[in-house]
Amino acid sequence: MRALLALLLAPLAGLNAADASAPMLNLPGTDGDPSKVKFARLPLLKGTHTVVCPPEEQWKFQLHNYLIHHGGKFWCMWSAGPKIEDWPTQHVRFATSDDGVKWSAPKMLTQAPDEGRGFYARDFWVRDGELLGLTSTFKGHGGFGPDRDMNLLAYVWNEPSNTWKEKGTVFKNAINNFAPQKLSTGDWITTRRDSGFNVSMLIGGTKSLGDWRAVPVVDKQASTGLSPDEPILWEQPDGLLVAVFRDNGTSDRLFRAFSHDHGQTWSTPVKTDYPNAKSKIFSLLTSRGYRVLISNANTTMRRRELYLAISEDGLSFNRIARLDIPTTFNDSLAYPHAIEHDGQLLIAFSRNKSTTELFKVSLVELEKLRAAK
Repeated sequence: MRALLALLLAPLAGLNAADASAPMLNLPGTDGDPSKVKFARLPLLKGTHTVVCPPEEQWKFQLHNYLIHHGGKFWCMWSAGPKIEDWPTQHVRFATSDDGVKWSAPKMLTQAPDEGRGFYARDFWVRDGELLGLTSTFKGHGGFGPDRDMNLLAYVWNEPSNTWKEKGTVFKNAINNFAPQKLSTGDWITTRRDSGFNVSMLIGGTKSLGDWRAVPVVDKQASTGLSPDEPILWEQPDGLLVAVFRDNGTSDRLFRAFSHDHGQTWSTPVKTDYPNAKSKIFSLLTSRGYRVLISNANTTMRRRELYLAISEDGLSFNRIARLDIPTTFNDSLAYPHAIEHDGQLLIAFSRNKSTTELFKVSLVELEKLRAAK
């Protein structure tokens, strides 16, 4: 039945490709031309800055940070390793906070990895009322390449013992980017890369932790113009699925693909006008109905600045501002993840891959940006 449905909907793929070519960053006065964006003249989003975890003497590497508010407190996790980056003994650490400002000392989320292995932090996920910590384990130096034995695992928070326990394997040869999202169909969906950087979507996750089917999206070897990395996705109110890809090639642009059949088939990713300095991106639908996208959008500054853009329709972003994070010229601010809580956006990021930090922005400030002429 699913195969027949996919066949009937296949003609829509061409429509998706046409949609993907529409402007994604369409600021007033630019006509969708990113070369007309004057980044130095963009507004600043003021907020509160705090440090979650300063540089640690033993674990010099900190990246892949994620946030959640659960059980009345904030949680943050990140990858921690002996040096930059992805070396054996890399593992996942976490901290908690009552207010998002003052954070506990970091502790281990994963156990110490076996000899020659490491872990990536992969986001928090609340499933069937349980708080899960997702991680990908790998062998050797990083999870990508031959014989990496990279698998997506779940740990579960055990409140009585105040510890994390390994719960099981989610999917083999897999690393996700952000936690699974619940589709309007009732299925969960998450992006997946395998050890060869091929991109697929994992759909399922309802019957059991390991109940998923993989839907191919991008074949790394067959794709043209895109070196896919760290994709994100979201569902529109009409059920349209939008996938956005970081390009590790030379485009300095985001790529975009669509699915009209709840993720069963996908259009070929198309290069958009949205600039991105080869870095991870994150998007969030706010409680007020507009969507934000956080990224290193100013490619001339590479990862030295973080920007937040706003979209009213989830497809075209027509407002953008720089996060007013204290920085020096040589700093790298990257890998944002955000949650909304109590009228605030809390945005976690890594500085120089060695410090985990947080920037809190009021939705009032975002409303001012939306209303700007």
